[in-house]
Amino acid sequence: MKWKGRRESSNVEDRRGMGGKMVFGGGIGGVIIILLFTLLGGNPGDLINNMSSNDGSNTNVPYEETAQEKELKDFVSVVLADTEDVWSEIFKKKGLEYENPKLVLYSGSVQSACGSASSAVGPFYCPGDHKLYIDLSFYQELKDQFQAPGDFAMAYVIAHEVGHHVQTLLHLGEQTPAAKRRTNEYSIRFELQADYLAGVWAHYVQGKGYLEKGDLEEALNAAKAVGDDNIQKKSQGYVVPDSFTHGTSEQRKRWFYKGFQNGTIEGGDTFRAVNL
Repeated sequence: MKWKGRRESSNVEDRRGMGGKMVFGGGIGGVIIILLFTLLGGNPGDLINNMSSNDGSNTNVPYEETAQEKELKDFVSVVLADTEDVWSEIFKKKGLEYENPKLVLYSGSVQSACGSASSAVGPFYCPGDHKLYIDLSFYQELKDQFQAPGDFAMAYVIAHEVGHHVQTLLHLGEQTPAAKRRTNEYSIRFELQADYLAGVWAHYVQGKGYLEKGDLEEALNAAKAVGDDNIQKKSQGYVVPDSFTHGTSEQRKRWFYKGFQNGTIEGGDTFRAVNL
């Protein structure tokens, strides 16, 4: 992705080194850690208590970033700026005004309006404060553990969380009855729509000439890597479809690519889709 020397967003909040209680939230990694712990016979309450008892609260150590972390920070700032430009343009065409979200960088654990979270959950979006939360160490994990390297793989992750922000602003999925919103099926449809919206963003980025050869493949590989089935196969050797919360690798790739091809919000109504 062509990103160096371009505009960086001013909506980045750096909380690295500030600490915070380490319990679990949700996002692209979401409930995976608790889910897998439970499937393997553990008590999720014990896991949370253990994490909380070893938290980094009441710490405020000055954070010294490495050169690699500095480059990653600059990169995510450019990607966030691109999402601001793209979604502002799309909203304007619909007669709406886009509200830029904040992106919070943290290390280890963080406090949000949705509660406290450990970096083990991966990047996540909190609708309560309209902020994205990312521990940049996730990108090394994406490369090493998920075998999804490349800068556009990282960009996909950010675009997915911004997709949740777009869902919040447009109240997408809220027509679904409250009882159904608590089901895994609703969660899957919600996450796949965020993948679709990430694809819409990528469609516009391509139109601006920022994509390089192999970028689309990097994003599709990342979407495949974070599919529920792929994660479960890698972590426990078998798949439990009833426990899926984000969608399969095939579904995540397909909905992202569909958004990339369409470039419109209207084509991504996963809540009414018969075939996910």
